[in-house]
Amino acid sequence: MTDGTGTAWRQKVALVAGGTRGAGLAVARALAARGCRVYVGYAHDEIAAKDAVADLAALPGTVSALRGDVTVTSTLPRQLARLRHDHGRLDVFVHSVASFHRMSAAAPRPDGIRADLTAALAPLTLGARSLKRAMAGGPGRILVVTSNGARRVVPAYVSAGVAKAALEAQVRYLAAELAPCGITVNAVSTAKLDKGTAGEGAGIGAFDADVVRALGRRTPAGRLTTPADVADVAALLCSDEAGWINGQVITADGGLSLLA
Repeated sequence: MTDGTGTAWRQKVALVAGGTRGAGLAVARALAARGCRVYVGYAHDEIAAKDAVADLAALPGTVSALRGDVTVTSTLPRQLARLRHDHGRLDVFVHSVASFHRMSAAAPRPDGIRADLTAALAPLTLGARSLKRAMAGGPGRILVVTSNGARRVVPAYVSAGVAKAALEAQVRYLAAELAPCGITVNAVSTAKLDKGTAGEGAGIGAFDADVVRALGRRTPAGRLTTPADVADVAALLCSDEAGWINGQVITADGGLSLLA
């Protein structure tokens, strides 16, 4: 990941919802590395929030934690009002909040489906009006992290896959409506992530280590996608130069989705 710092980045304020772990933390790191003023949003885990701020402290940008569950009605509007008060505006909003409940499509669990849909759709549903105000005058960047499970069949992923598909549709509708305001809305999508935590196969969730190794070998680029790979694409989409990319789902998977 290159530094890419500059005056334009140093003047930007970003809020990364779900920014204390996984892909969200990687996006926060990429933005802070470019000099951005970054707020990492989190719902409950104070320890993870403190660790994230400490982990990013040496980067050119400044990083602060901002507590609040953005799936709750008042949270994101309240957070955005605070950021407008402190900084005048918000330039970048990244939605990296995720929920995953394993289940079969033929034996769905309503509570799990409800939770996954809420995690995917609530932040932009509840925050769209406030985001429009916070980014008034543009340019503004709204970015969501999604998954290839929105368009492909992944075992036991039906609930999260349906939620991500709905989120991608929400991106397109918001992109069309917010474009006249100078605000772009895009998504970055990927396949299974290698989060690289301690030990072989760690960070792979429910996937067997042998399956993960097979996916890595199958990927044309020769390995699984990492959160940093996703974050670099996210930073590109948040840049001033990406202003003519709008309503798109950009896939960052090393070419894995190209294969039959």
